[in-house]
Amino acid sequence: MAIDVGKKRNGIAVTDPLRIVAKGIVTLPPEEVIPFLQTYFTKEEVDKVLIGYPLNNEGQPTDATAHVTHFIARFKKVFPDKELELVDELFSSKRAAQALVQSGIKKKDRQRKDLLDQMSAALFLQDYLQNL
Repeated sequence: MAIDVGKKRNGIAVTDPLRIVAKGIVTLPPEEVIPFLQTYFTKEEVDKVLIGYPLNNEGQPTDATAHVTHFIARFKKVFPDKELELVDELFSSKRAAQALVQSGIKKKDRQRKDLLDQMSAALFLQDYLQNL
């Protein structure tokens, strides 16, 4: 599973049991993520959760880093036994926008921020899977 943490929306992506393809499944407001995960983890097997960690080109924290760090602390408190890994999310939104264009989705649908957040999470999950 991968989570693209944002101040307004959190995109969540998962992979198939064979770990071949990543796909976005939902975009949620921040306050709904932990309850969603509590339910999801009881129904589905998730052995690792990737969190996109925002750093700039120089590897320094961005304005969003503190927000993501706060989410990570909450996640670890609620799910102390879940394996968590931070992944570089540099340019994930730009790559997600390009992927939506290439997929042939209509311009009106590409402007939906929820799809962009899911695609961002799916892209860094797919990158992770390819590097295994």
